[in-house]
Amino acid sequence: MQFIDLQTQYKHLQDKIDARIRTVLEHGKYIMGPEVHELEQQLAEYVGVKHAITCANGTDALQLTMMAFDIKAGDAVFCPTFTFFATAEVVAFAGATPVFVDSDEATFNICPQDLERQIEKVIAEGQLTPKAIIAVDLFGLPANYPELERIANKFGLKLIEDAAQGFGGEINGQRAGSFGDIATTSFFPAKPLGCYGDGGALFTNDDELAELLRSYRVHGKGSDKYDNIRIGMNSRLDTIQAAILLEKLAEFPTELVKRNKAAEKYTAELSARFNTPHVPAGYLSSWAQYTLVDENRDAIMAEYKAQGIPTMIYYGTCMHEQTAFKNLGYSHGDFPVAERLARQVFSLPMHPYLT
Repeated sequence: MQFIDLQTQYKHLQDKIDARIRTVLEHGKYIMGPEVHELEQQLAEYVGVKHAITCANGTDALQLTMMAFDIKAGDAVFCPTFTFFATAEVVAFAGATPVFVDSDEATFNICPQDLERQIEKVIAEGQLTPKAIIAVDLFGLPANYPELERIANKFGLKLIEDAAQGFGGEINGQRAGSFGDIATTSFFPAKPLGCYGDGGALFTNDDELAELLRSYRVHGKGSDKYDNIRIGMNSRLDTIQAAILLEKLAEFPTELVKRNKAAEKYTAELSARFNTPHVPAGYLSSWAQYTLVDENRDAIMAEYKAQGIPTMIYYGTCMHEQTAFKNLGYSHGDFPVAERLARQVFSLPMHPYLT
């Protein structure tokens, strides 16, 4: 049994994907070819925003938001401690300080109440300038954006949606990737919408931000490719990956239905034994992972392994306990909900081709 079955997906889409790749090989425009622009248009339409800007990977997408918002040393960026390393890494890489926030016990996403406490604490200390919030759509479920947008507006902060796991999710019909000032996603192969390598994208309704991001992703270029008007980076999505994603995006709505049916089946079978995932009213998850919580995690994972069923842990170490962030002075016990989740969560196989 596969934890994520990319082989079956490829066999299902093989003729279409192979034809797309062959077209790229024939026209030879491997960098920023026509498929990249076609994909950006279709991504923007799917998400429901004015602009989709592709880039080399999901981490670069987050890094580009740091550059677009001029986040630098002395700035505080608030983000969940229960997430993948890249969410906080890009903040530190920009020279700013990640300020961690505990998790909501029911959804595993960033806790709005603790977020507000952490912002007020930073303001009271007076050493850092609060600048932005990065919210993560963990395991496929969008974060509580109605409440996060209220908090961002209250304190005058930029709101960034990290939709690397949440692409395809919704809140009251509004799709992940359309929340906040800028949203980002990853096309890493294991994501709900993944390519066959690295890839990423940014989403925004702000015309000026979109132009800035397009410049930053190609060495800060201006209207002429040899007139670089700012310091940027080299972060372009390969045309072949865009071609693959076009066919996967066409199939994605069908796959999303299948993911939700699989999740419903899991919940029906497992809710009597486990704390199964909570999806609030009006929300739709894209089920990047189907994650359970149990204090006897190791023994349960061993049970599944004995039956030939793979399981995974996302994420076993919170950000505030990572060696790289030791200098920030956090201690064990600072974020009790997130720390308990890190000790107890495990994920079951999840993909649209589960039988």
